[in-house]
Amino acid sequence: MKGSIFIFSNGDLKRKQNTIYFEGDKGIKKFIPIENTNELHLFGEVTINKEILEFLSKNEIVLHFYNYYGYYVGTYYPREHYNSGFMILKQAENYIDREKRLNLAKKFVFGASENIKKVLNYYNSRDINLEQIISKIDNLKELISFQKDIDQLMAIEGNIREIYYNAFDYIVDDENFSMDDRTKRPPKNRMNALISFGNSILYTTILSEIYKTHLDPRIGFLHTTNFRRFTLNLDVSEIFKPILVDRVIFHILNKGMIKPNDFDQKLGG
Repeated sequence: MKGSIFIFSNGDLKRKQNTIYFEGDKGIKKFIPIENTNELHLFGEVTINKEILEFLSKNEIVLHFYNYYGYYVGTYYPREHYNSGFMILKQAENYIDREKRLNLAKKFVFGASENIKKVLNYYNSRDINLEQIISKIDNLKELISFQKDIDQLMAIEGNIREIYYNAFDYIVDDENFSMDDRTKRPPKNRMNALISFGNSILYTTILSEIYKTHLDPRIGFLHTTNFRRFTLNLDVSEIFKPILVDRVIFHILNKGMIKPNDFDQKLGG
């Protein structure tokens, strides 16, 4: 099974011996097997050339770029083998049709709330009393199907997540990683930094998977399609954030795998 490669060091990425080769500034030299690689995430200052881009395209490997602070910058993806004009038209049709778009958007919110409940029930069964939070989310979940427009639906989704975030300080009982409020750009504390980083990785990973289909990632349904680069990956990510990002954060913090001194405080966050 092909996987994702994350490069945090500075250096050069090139083609060598018919595979990917990374040579880092600090003497790191590593071959990256082409047959086992699905996508590359570049966080360091990495130099690339046309030869490696052609090689990645030929092998259908997606390249994601992040800036110094870990924010997503952009993606280089292979020539669109799966690009289908018919599918793009059908996708746009489902966006333009108010009822079709709303029904699809509800599926994303419902899927997200289901996985939020699964996470909460998991920890609730392990002697962390989250019954009140679960009950509030159940009540809001019942309202999803009754919403008449996207703005109302997004408000319900936002309320569910706000209540869900209240559970974080119970699940991770460590004042060094308290949740407080959800903040972004920049995240104001360590927990928010972990969430933002995890979400960013999830967005790009799902973007890579969408590229393997006939769907256009620029046309979402829950998140409004406008001048933003991509929205469909944001829609799909809502479903998987609780079980892929949040569960991993809870696990590594409760196991003490990340410490407060692993973080740098800059830009007021």
